[in-house]
Amino acid sequence: MKTAFVFPGQASQVVGMGKELSDAFPEAKAIFDKADELLEPTFSKLVWEGPQESLNLTQNTQPSVLTVSTAAYRCLEKALPGFTPAFVAGHSLGEYSAHVASGTISFEEAVVAVRKRGLFMQEAVPVGEGAMAAMIGIEIEDIKAVCEAAASTGIVVPANDNAPGQIVIAGSKAAVEKAVELAKEKGCKKAVFLPVSAPFHSPLMKPARDKMEPVLRAMNFNDPKFPCVANVTAKPVTTGAEARELLITQVDTPVRWRETLEFFKEQGVEALVEIGPGTVLSGLAKRVSKEWKLLNIENPGTLETTVKALS
Repeated sequence: MKTAFVFPGQASQVVGMGKELSDAFPEAKAIFDKADELLEPTFSKLVWEGPQESLNLTQNTQPSVLTVSTAAYRCLEKALPGFTPAFVAGHSLGEYSAHVASGTISFEEAVVAVRKRGLFMQEAVPVGEGAMAAMIGIEIEDIKAVCEAAASTGIVVPANDNAPGQIVIAGSKAAVEKAVELAKEKGCKKAVFLPVSAPFHSPLMKPARDKMEPVLRAMNFNDPKFPCVANVTAKPVTTGAEARELLITQVDTPVRWRETLEFFKEQGVEALVEIGPGTVLSGLAKRVSKEWKLLNIENPGTLETTVKALS
């Protein structure tokens, strides 16, 4: 069965995530212990006990989702030694988890880097000045037109092309509000303002990209063991050098997730395994193909089901 592993990004975090895996499997516990050692001794406690408001701060969300995803992946790796996915990919922050799974970067360097990434993204735009909104029931070409029409109010762009009829826009608050108004006139069924603290993957993130570049340049990058489909290009990355450049560009560039899913379909992928908290990516996958076998790993029960299905 041709399989792709996919890793979630921000907005999948929930207090308590990864606790059952850590309690049940030493390889998962080792990842949480390492995060505590590299970030702060109370990091796991925050992930498992909250409060949710603290976990939702992007400098905590990013390392926490990476840690849970990596812990879940290590459990799968132990349960199915030698299993090779055809591709890996991650949504936004999840691209770091995909590269850790692929051996492109180490967990140790990645968890420190994404803590900085979260801080830089938060610092790029003062709280309250940026916004993101999920637009449901409207296609990408219409969204591009709406963003162009709203540009007189400020910066607004499609930030995540997630799936057919599910696109997230980001930019300055006034421009996002204007784009939402115009999209409704174009027949957009629903617009939901996202509870995020910054307009990710928009040109307003340029200061964060500039700060993130030296961090990524200083990291060790290997050629990935499995082709990793990049957010920026929706094409597989096969060298460490290219992976580094695309992670730099990714900070202020749209996430092309719909095209990533369409690429999997074209390549004959039959199963998608979502590794980490939640099933957001499985929901998006259903919009692209009803044929896929959708599996996930976020606790011992889902690990067992997935291992059986892939064995």
